[in-house]
Amino acid sequence: MKQVTKEHWNGYDTYVLHSPELEVTMIPRLGNNIISVRDLKLNRDIVRRPAEEELAFYLQKPYHFGLPILIPPGRIRKGQFEFDGISYPFDRNTANDNHIHGLHRNQAWCCSDIEEDEDGCSVTTELLTESDPHWMEQFPIPLRLEMTYRLQGPILSQTLQVTNLGEKAAPFGLGYHTWFMVDGEPGRWSLKLPVNGVYEQDAEQLPTGVITPLNDLEQLPSGLSLKGTNLDTLLRASEGPAEALLTRDDGYQIHYTADEHYFKYWVLYTKGECDQYFCIEPYTWLPDAPNLPDPAGQGGLIRLEPRQSISLKTQLYIQQP
Repeated sequence: MKQVTKEHWNGYDTYVLHSPELEVTMIPRLGNNIISVRDLKLNRDIVRRPAEEELAFYLQKPYHFGLPILIPPGRIRKGQFEFDGISYPFDRNTANDNHIHGLHRNQAWCCSDIEEDEDGCSVTTELLTESDPHWMEQFPIPLRLEMTYRLQGPILSQTLQVTNLGEKAAPFGLGYHTWFMVDGEPGRWSLKLPVNGVYEQDAEQLPTGVITPLNDLEQLPSGLSLKGTNLDTLLRASEGPAEALLTRDDGYQIHYTADEHYFKYWVLYTKGECDQYFCIEPYTWLPDAPNLPDPAGQGGLIRLEPRQSISLKTQLYIQQP
């Protein structure tokens, strides 16, 4: 079965992409988040799904479930930066009066296309940031965001096309805060991630500019057990393919790949000692990138010229034992 069906979660329309291997649920009217990826072969949730009774928490912190979109990702010092003479005053929403995890929260995206074919199915949605006055107060350059989710068998692909609709260049950064379930058995799982350094962070969890060796995480490039991990760690990607590989001891694997041209940073987050889930976050920019001495080179800031479009791609591939 390769089709898209329409269902509901807490009264909000959802679109469910079906394949023989996976069932993927997205919710365009609440931030266009994928709130569920279900493995039909093993009857398990691959990502952290919000329960119906968790609506209030979801509305407050939607980036705690599924595959939430961060535009831009990470912290910004005092929620403030300037770019090409324009001020960007982001909301200060952390205990230290900084900003975290961007402008994208629960905006309503519009479904613009649904496709079903012999190979799979897809849903395309769109958001014009000019439709959100509070977004424009913080980020005054209008953008068009177009997301396509495509499911083909055990492969879920995400393509975000970003277009600058303004008359001046825009600073852009993207990340995903992806919550992978490890089912209370972290000792059965290992993570292989091609990284070569840790970004030192200050007391407010902002990068200092210093890069340190992996040290306790030196096994990450070859495979690190998740047992006992307690992480909120910012890592520099190595040259070459950007793929996080989660492997269970029975051979079950989750391949999480990103476009290596743009995604040059990874964050690993366990929310305390790893138990039920392990958060893997690919970023295109380093937190606080606009305030760094070299925002584009050191920080990964994407300079999006007027009328320019870019496509940013990530993919999940579930490999059965």
